[in-house]
Amino acid sequence: MLCAMDHDVRTLNRERVICSTITLRHLPLGEALAEIGALGFAEIDLGALPGVCNHVPYVLDDAAVAEVAATVRASGLAVRSVNADVGDLNRPLTAEEQQQRFEHADRLISLCVAIGATGLVLPNGAQQHEPIVDLDADLDLVAAQLIAIDERCRAAGIQLWVEAPHFFRLCFDLDRASRLLDRLPATIGVICDVSHIVASGSTPAAFVDLVGDRISHVHIRDAEPGYIHHSVGRGQVDFAGTVAALAGIDYRGRFALELETRDITNDERPEAALAAGVYISSLL
Repeated sequence: MLCAMDHDVRTLNRERVICSTITLRHLPLGEALAEIGALGFAEIDLGALPGVCNHVPYVLDDAAVAEVAATVRASGLAVRSVNADVGDLNRPLTAEEQQQRFEHADRLISLCVAIGATGLVLPNGAQQHEPIVDLDADLDLVAAQLIAIDERCRAAGIQLWVEAPHFFRLCFDLDRASRLLDRLPATIGVICDVSHIVASGSTPAAFVDLVGDRISHVHIRDAEPGYIHHSVGRGQVDFAGTVAALAGIDYRGRFALELETRDITNDERPEAALAAGVYISSLL
């Protein structure tokens, strides 16, 4: 694993390398934000994924949105995106359930607006590879749900980005991700999560070739085929090749450290985040 003590915080690219609060998910939101700021990062992704990062309550009401927004604004950190979940997008819903989903999405959009986030990130279906109906029907439903939420996002001045592939979700590899993206308008951006791409048996360079300038944001974590939870430097992700491939399409967005790793202790996480940030900065 990279060692932060080998680097100077001044070599961190504060404009392009940012830190997800998922990296410090073991801490309450205010403490995580304070630690991220102390490390020298200027911008965050806000984790709002039930069971992964509970920095935003899944059951959102106006009071919860206001409380989270106040905590984020008090930190002084900018926000690139809110990484969230509104349920299994390939599950058929009743009219009442659909309305509840839209209400949940609207509150997340309100949170994005309140904290100045550029994008709302959503996954691509249920946490299983098997379709609920059949693959085409499931992909059609995911696309329809994303398109409907995208309309709500754009009305509020927020971008919608989908994470595809996601190794644990319906679209777990490049083939399924491609089939989903064929169903989506260009207004919906795409997350390049290098760990999910490598875990699915492909490479970030192949993903860049496939998706091109639809890539809106990049998530950084190391991985190997079948496993996503390595610290940067302990897996098989070709980070130099990834950055070069993205430069080849003139990608000018952020690289977000989403270090949901299981090979270090919680006490080691701040140092590991800084080390990873400095390393990615050195490649830009």
